[in-house]
Amino acid sequence: MTSRYDFIIVGGGSAGCVLANRLSADPGVNVLVLEAGRPDYLWDVFIHMPSALSFPIGNPRYDWQYRSEPEPHMNGRRIYHARGKVLGGSSSINGMIFQRGNPLDFERWARDPGMESWSYAHCLPYFKRMETCLSGADEYRGGDGPLHLERGPASSPLFKAFFEAVAQAGYPITKDVNGFQQEGFAAFDRNIRRGRRLSAARAYLHPVAHRPNLEVVCRATATHIAFEGKRAVAVDYEVGRSKKRAEGREIILCGGSINSPQLLQLSGVGRAAELRAAGVIPVHELPAVGENLEDHLEVYIQYACTKPVSMIPSLSKWRWPWIGLQWMIGRTGPGATNHFEAGGFIRSNEDVEYPNVMFHFLPLAIRYDGTSPTRGHGYQVHVGPMYSNSRGTVKIRSKDPLEKPALRFNYLSTPEDRREWVEAIRAARRILSRAAFAEYDGGEISPGPKVSSDQDILDWVARDAETALHPSCTCRMGTDDASVIDPKTMRVHGLEGLRVVDASAMRHVTNGNIYAPVMMIGEKASDLILGNTPLKPENVPFYRHSREKVA
Repeated sequence: MTSRYDFIIVGGGSAGCVLANRLSADPGVNVLVLEAGRPDYLWDVFIHMPSALSFPIGNPRYDWQYRSEPEPHMNGRRIYHARGKVLGGSSSINGMIFQRGNPLDFERWARDPGMESWSYAHCLPYFKRMETCLSGADEYRGGDGPLHLERGPASSPLFKAFFEAVAQAGYPITKDVNGFQQEGFAAFDRNIRRGRRLSAARAYLHPVAHRPNLEVVCRATATHIAFEGKRAVAVDYEVGRSKKRAEGREIILCGGSINSPQLLQLSGVGRAAELRAAGVIPVHELPAVGENLEDHLEVYIQYACTKPVSMIPSLSKWRWPWIGLQWMIGRTGPGATNHFEAGGFIRSNEDVEYPNVMFHFLPLAIRYDGTSPTRGHGYQVHVGPMYSNSRGTVKIRSKDPLEKPALRFNYLSTPEDRREWVEAIRAARRILSRAAFAEYDGGEISPGPKVSSDQDILDWVARDAETALHPSCTCRMGTDDASVIDPKTMRVHGLEGLRVVDASAMRHVTNGNIYAPVMMIGEKASDLILGNTPLKPENVPFYRHSREKVA
């Protein structure tokens, strides 16, 4: 069975939902969205209740459950990597933290060949177009976009102690990490609206699902892109046991940094010798496909709390019915927050131009899988370097589209990466040991006081660190030999009718959680694809650290 469309979007995740909305706004075009996961049913509390975020991660109903190859610098550990297996993609299971990245991230992009139109001034209007910032619109923040953003209240005693502690440690407090100054600490924006997760699907896709020119098919696994010469003409996909083909004038891959390079390789686009070794007939030699994999790694530094002021009571199962009832009736109570209400960014050394370490503070001690090191009260920071120069790869193992690709991140593989890890841990301890925490400090649980030397710290990170779930750059934009995507069109170099729009297109990973910049890429790409006049660049001032102030 074959159908024909103007645009076929492969992947109903963050960028795919943006494109589905913007492209189908023209009633003269037909848009098909193929999502391999299931629908994000409105009744599914694990998706829509913010505090339930730990339940989808690791659950095969919601999560593709990837693992890396044995990581050579992490004792051969295979690092678990969650990816959303549901409409909305990872925006339906992530931590709901909304961070654009530092303005200098995009200035860094723009310095690379061909990337001039991706500077901060060029990206800012697209960030603003997608936002309704409930804390107030201004020259930095949008006020009428589809994505409503609530600022975390961060008002509990532990959050107050945290802000006092960072000031005591010598770090600044900033008004808005997505505004003029990212460097410093503040309450965080979150993609939560009226106590519910606002995923990309709920913000962009569901409001336009009634359009007759927009079709969304879930549980549809794309298996192959068909070419006529160098033009992509169709997508083969499976729904259950049924094999189908959709023909398209334009095919847009939005599967993310794992699945987009995987589908390109399965379809014969990549390094020819490797494709042949996997049993795939090469169609187009493009060695950068699946290369340049970047990610953020993080650890939890956890403390016991001497006073009953943490959120640990909300983890008690006997309280869950009441928490659920509060949430269902009024969208209030512990169920209505993701708990990641505040954090910040610092420079760990004077050699870096802008912040290279991120912190999330949590008023309880718990891991993503729901396990806790203490039965009592506690608190923690999540911390990790932001622009590690370790690089990895995504490679198919065979021509079987259902076989997961080989992921190798090469965490901790460079001297700079290891240096910044030591600095990050020492900075976190410096904050958590300030006088502001004295009345709550019940002692460090993890890693514990025995982990003290630089080597101790690196050994602990190798044993305990987890991914922050920010894979990117595997089909990156640019005009050099290490790039896959044309920055002016989002087309795959050397091919026609095929584009990539998702985190894999990032030139470099941004400084923070990547949901917001992926959505921005989708917004900007929609204008490039439709041939619209791009939004006018907005040259607003932003904070730059002055080395002279330190001297």
